Amino acid sequence: MVVVTLLVLGAGMALGLSDTLRLSWQPASVMAEPRVTVPPAAPAVPAPIRAVTLNRHSHRLDVAARSVTDAATEAGARAGVLTVTVTGDDRAETYRIARTGDGLTLTAGGEAGATAGLYAIADRIRSGAAIPTGTVTPRLGLRLTDAGSVGRDDDPALWRGGTDYSLNTDIVTGALLPRAPWVDQQAVGRITAQFHQFIDHSAAQGYTGVVVPGFLEYVTFGDTVYAPDDPHLARAEAMTAAFAPVFRYAADMGMRVYFLTDMLALSPPLAGYLRTQSSPWPTYQAGLRELFAAMPFASGLMIRIGEGGSAYRAPGWDYYSDIAVTTPEQVREMLAAFLAVAGESGRDIIFRSWTVGVGAVGDLHTNPESYETVLGSLHDPHLIVSTKFTAGDFYSHLPMNTTLATGDQRRIVEFQGRREFEGFGSLPNDLTALHGAALNRLLALNPHIEGVWLWTQDGGPLHAGPRTLYLRTGFWQLYDLNAYAMGRLARDPSTDPGEITADWARQTFSPDPATVAAIGRMFAASREAITTGLYLTPYADYSAKALGLEPPPMMWIFEWDIVTGDSAALDSIYAISRGHLDETIAEGERAAAVADQQRATVAATDPGTWRDPALRASLLAALDYQSDLYRTLSAYRTMFLRRAQWTGTGSAQARDRWTAAADHYQETRTIFVRRYAADLDLPAYNFTAADLGTRRFDRDPAMAVLAKVLLGVLVVSLLVPWRPLRDLWRSAILPWRAPSAAPGRAARWVVIAFPATVLVLSREVFTWFAAPAHVLATLGSWVLFALVARLLIGRRDPYALWTVLGGVALSRSALLLGVLAVRGPGHYWLGFWANPGARSAYVTIGFALFLWLFVATGSVLRTRYAWSRRRVTAALLLATGVPVLALGVLLWTAGLEQCLTVWNDQMALLPWGLHRILGIVTYLDIPPELPLWVTAAGAVLTVLGAAGAHRSWRRPAAP
Repeated sequence: MVVVTLLVLGAGMALGLSDTLRLSWQPASVMAEPRVTVPPAAPAVPAPIRAVTLNRHSHRLDVAARSVTDAATEAGARAGVLTVTVTGDDRAETYRIARTGDGLTLTAGGEAGATAGLYAIADRIRSGAAIPTGTVTPRLGLRLTDAGSVGRDDDPALWRGGTDYSLNTDIVTGALLPRAPWVDQQAVGRITAQFHQFIDHSAAQGYTGVVVPGFLEYVTFGDTVYAPDDPHLARAEAMTAAFAPVFRYAADMGMRVYFLTDMLALSPPLAGYLRTQSSPWPTYQAGLRELFAAMPFASGLMIRIGEGGSAYRAPGWDYYSDIAVTTPEQVREMLAAFLAVAGESGRDIIFRSWTVGVGAVGDLHTNPESYETVLGSLHDPHLIVSTKFTAGDFYSHLPMNTTLATGDQRRIVEFQGRREFEGFGSLPNDLTALHGAALNRLLALNPHIEGVWLWTQDGGPLHAGPRTLYLRTGFWQLYDLNAYAMGRLARDPSTDPGEITADWARQTFSPDPATVAAIGRMFAASREAITTGLYLTPYADYSAKALGLEPPPMMWIFEWDIVTGDSAALDSIYAISRGHLDETIAEGERAAAVADQQRATVAATDPGTWRDPALRASLLAALDYQSDLYRTLSAYRTMFLRRAQWTGTGSAQARDRWTAAADHYQETRTIFVRRYAADLDLPAYNFTAADLGTRRFDRDPAMAVLAKVLLGVLVVSLLVPWRPLRDLWRSAILPWRAPSAAPGRAARWVVIAFPATVLVLSREVFTWFAAPAHVLATLGSWVLFALVARLLIGRRDPYALWTVLGGVALSRSALLLGVLAVRGPGHYWLGFWANPGARSAYVTIGFALFLWLFVATGSVLRTRYAWSRRRVTAALLLATGVPVLALGVLLWTAGLEQCLTVWNDQMALLPWGLHRILGIVTYLDIPPELPLWVTAAGAVLTVLGAAGAHRSWRRPAAP
C-alpha cells in the first residue's frame, strides 16, 4: 500500500511538472515570402525641370523645394521649371501635378500637400523615372519613424566587448551633467545637428511623424512629488529648456512629434510618493499636462506596458520603468486617465499592444480574444493602438498578427527596418515585398488602419551587434533600403517591390542600369538567404510553447547573436525536425550557396559605375561576412542535429556523421571568429553558449560508458554474497529489517563509502563532470540529511541507519544510471524535453524513490531504534529542514538570479543568454521572494523538528 501511495504521488508530481513545463508545438500558418521580380535594366528618364518657384515660403517648403533642385542638378537637368502653388491651409497631403510648356505645376491646398508633392517629384528624379501627373493622395497619412541614431554615442569602445545588452534608447542622456547646469550645451548642439539631419532625411522619404523617447525627465509634477531642494526639479526644467527647441524642429518640418514612455515610468521619489496614493494615474495625468504645456508642439504620447526593468535604465540618472500594468482593468484605467488629458487639447494617446507574457495581458499582442477583453470597450477618438505586424517579435517564419484585424480603434502597424534578430542590418535583407504584402493584406482586413511606424535603428541592445548608427556610422545604407521602402509603401501600397528596390539602389549605389539590375538580383535573393541561413525551417514553421511562453522561431540563435548550446532549445528543434533532418541540413548549405552567388553577382559589376567605391567595398565585405556566417552556422546546425540524431536513435551512422560534422564545425568556427572577432562593423557571432553545450554533449559517449560501468558494479553488488552489500540492498527494500549491528569494522565503512562513491560518481556522470554547483547542491543535501539523522541517534549503533540511507541512495542512483547508460546525459535531457511519456515515467519512479527515503528512514528509526512516532516525525522534520534551510540561505545570500545563472551555465539546460539579456527570474516569472520562502520553510521545519526532538530526547527510548 505504501509503494502504491508513493507511486501515485510520483505520478502527481509528473503531471504537475508537465503542467508547469507546458511543452507543445504545432504547425503555424507563417507568412509566405513573396517572390520578387527584378525590373529589367532601363536607362534613366531625363529630368523635366531644373528650377522650382514657390508662391509661399516656409522652412518646410524651402527644404522640400531644395530637395527637388538638388536632385535635378545631380541628374544634369538643363531646363524646366516646377511651379508650386499653395492655395490655402489645408492639412491634407493631396496634391496635383500637371505638365506645362516649360515644365510642371504642383498645386496643393496646403503646405502638407505641397511638401508631399515636392518630395515625390525629387524621388522620381533621383530614381531616373518619369514624373506621373494627376491628383495624388497618400494612402496612409500617419507615417511614423523612430528617432534613428540621434544622440547615441559612437565611441568604438562601447561595442568592443560585444556583450552590452542594455536596452535604453533615450537620446538625450549624452548631454546630461551630474550637477547644475545639468545639461552640456555642446552635447545639445551635437544632438540638435543629428536630429535635424534625421528629420530632413525622414521627411524626404515621406514620413510625417517621429517618436521621441522621453517623458519623466521633462516633468516636475509641480510641488507634489519632489522636495523643494530635490535635484529632479532643476534637472527637468533644464532638460525641457534645452531640448524643447530641438524637438520643435520636427514640428516646423510638418511632422508630428510623439513622446514615448514605459508605464510605469518611475524615479525613486516618485515610486515612494505613489505608494502613498490610492491610484497612480492622477499623478501621471498631472505630469502629462505639464509635458504638453512645456512641449506645445507635441502631438501626443506613446505608451508601452510590456517591457521594463533595469536593462532599460540609462547611466547617469535614476529614472527607470516597472512592469506594473498587468491586468485588463489596470490597462483600461490607465488609458482612460491619459485619454482624458489628451482630449483636453486634441492630442492622441498611442498605446502599444506589445507584451512579453507578463500578467493577465501577457498575450494581448497576439491573441484577438485578449485584445477584445482589454480594449474592446474602449472607444475614444484620441486612442491609437500600435501593433507589430508579426504574431510575435520581428522574426521571419511567423504568422501575420491577427489582432490587427480586431477592434474598431484607430490602428498603426509597426515594422522594423534594421532587423535586430537577423544581423542588425549587417546582412542584405530586403523586406520590401514582405512588408508590402503584409500591409496590403492588413489594409484589406481593417479599414481603421491609418498609419505605420517604421523603426530605422530601434530594437535590441544599443551596443551589441555591428557598430552601425543610422545616417552616421558604419554601413547603415544596407538597412536604409527598408526605411525608404516603407515610406513609399505607406503612400502607395500597390507599388511594385522590385521597382522600389531598384529606385533605391539607383539613388544609393549607382545610376548605371546594369549595376542597378545586378544589385536588384542580389537583394531579391536576400530573403531566401536570411530565412534559410538563420532559421531551421521545420522548427521555425511550428508554434512552440514552453512554460506558458512562446519561444521565437530562431531559438538556436538566442536573442540577436548568441548561438545557443542548451538542451532545451536544441532538443526541441531536433524533436520537431527529426523527420526532415537531411532537408534541414541541406537548407543550411543552400543558404551559404545563395550567399556566395549574391557576392558573385555584385562582384561582377563594373566598379567604375558606382557612385562611391567605398560603398561597393562595404557591400562586398558584408556579402563576404554573410557567406562566412552562413557557412559556420550551417556547420553548427549539421553538428548538433547529427549529435541529437545519435542521442535519440543510437545510430552508428549518425555518430560517424556527428564526429565528422564536429571537426568541420570547429574548423569553420575558428576561422570565422578569428576573422571577425575584432571587427566592429561586421562582428563575429557569440559562440560561447554553443561551445559550453558542445563540450558537455561531446562527453555523452564517455559518460554512457561510465554509467554502464557503474550500473554493472551495482548489479554485481546485488549478486555478491557479501554481508555489507546485501545489508545495503535489503535495507533499501525492507528498512524495517535492517541489521541492528555491523558484522565488523570494515562493514561499517563499506555501507558508507560504497553508496557515497556511487552517489558522487553518478551525479558527476549526470553533469558531465562539468557542473560542480549541481553536484554540491545534491550531495550537500544528502550529507546534511544523513548527518542530522546520525546525530539524533546519539550513541546508538548507526549501522542500521547507514544501510538504509546507503541502500536508498543506491536505488536512486541505479534509476539514474539506467537512463544515463543508454547514451549519456544528452539522452536523459532529450527524453526530458521531447518525450513526455518517458519523462513522466522517470519522474514518477524518481519522486517515489525520493519519498521512499523519508519512509525508509522513519521505518528504521521506528523499528531498529524503537523511537516513538512523535520522535520519528521530529527527526524527519529536522533532517529535512536543515538542508532546505541551507539551500534557502545560499539562494538568499548569493542571490536567486546568480545561483540560477551559475547552475544553468554549468548544466546547459536553458539558453545561456537568458540571464545576460532578460534575467532568468524575470523571464520565467519566478517569484523573487523564493529564497525567502525556502529559507522560511527550512527554518520552520528545523524549529519544529528541533523542538520535537528536544522533548523526545528528554524521554529517551529504552536501548
